[in-house]
Amino acid sequence: MSARVFTTPCRVEVEQSEEHFHAHVELDEGIAIYPGDRVRVHGAPIRIGFGERIAVDRIATVTRAGPLLRAWTRAAAYLDMRELYEVSFNPGRVR
Repeated sequence: MSARVFTTPCRVEVEQSEEHFHAHVELDEGIAIYPGDRVRVHGAPIRIGFGERIAVDRIATVTRAGPLLRAWTRAAAYLDMRELYEVSFNPGRVR
């Protein structure tokens, strides 16, 4: 039931512009991340100016969740998702 930890190369893509403001991490070899898993990317913070985009190769440490944590994370996500639902009991048609 212990967590499995391993390191792997990854690519970090950061963009800050009028159209996009994001940071994405892709692990090498298409390693999938599941609920409850943790990923820590090593290296100095990435700083870019407005209108720039950068891709940096780094090393990441992946900690796999055990079965109990994975189940808890799925249950918590399901309950959090239910908060997004808006239910209306108004008679008639919604216009």
